[in-house]
Amino acid sequence: MKSGTTALRIEGLAKTYDDGTVGLDALDLEVPAGEFFGLLGPNGAGKTTLINSVCNLIRTTGGRISVFGFEHDSMEARRLVGVAEQDPNLDRFLTVRESLVYHGGYFGMPADAAAARADEMIEVFDLQAKSGTRTSKLSGGMKRRLLLARALLHEPLLVILDEPTAGVDVELRHDLWRYIKRLHQEGTTILLTTHYLEEAESLCEDVALISRGRIVARDTPDGLKARYDATTLEEVYLQTVSTALPIAMAAETGEEVSS
Repeated sequence: MKSGTTALRIEGLAKTYDDGTVGLDALDLEVPAGEFFGLLGPNGAGKTTLINSVCNLIRTTGGRISVFGFEHDSMEARRLVGVAEQDPNLDRFLTVRESLVYHGGYFGMPADAAAARADEMIEVFDLQAKSGTRTSKLSGGMKRRLLLARALLHEPLLVILDEPTAGVDVELRHDLWRYIKRLHQEGTTILLTTHYLEEAESLCEDVALISRGRIVARDTPDGLKARYDATTLEEVYLQTVSTALPIAMAAETGEEVSS
């Protein structure tokens, strides 16, 4: 990991839902500033719960989160974080441009600055033809472009990408990664979750694998492959956090799998 400022520090983070489900189990995590960090794990492992905790969208059970030294629920921390959610949560009554301008206002940007930045993001993500279109009329790919444009509008220092290329075509995927890599080269810290393990292997400098709310392995992609005697990150994933292996083994032996 890089030395210097810590972008994200999580200490003993816990989340237990009302039905008793444990989302996070005393999780510790530190992401250095300027790093391209991958958080990998199966559905239900705690990735989205962790992201929602960082963004102050859910109430945690215990632990502490800081963003560049600020408590995560402070306005200073909120201004430093941009998040592109896995599920589009766009206001269906707003146009593309209105969505971006309003987002800028939420983060305290002056109206003229928000408008100028919105126009810049519309151009960067090739949304010019859809600028005046309501978000409910956008295709899935266009919604993905808008989600990323919105996350980056207020120029955050920590960008969280939750499955940013899920369901998009190959051309759009390459366009998105081209821009994200440029952001990283300019010093932005990136936290990525993805089920496309080849993306994580080629993009991330540091990878953590999460299972049942805890980090079970962490290293560079090459370091993980060496530790688990694997040729790909997918093989490491299957050895550490995959939920498919116990099920497949039980099917072969006729044993029951405990939940």
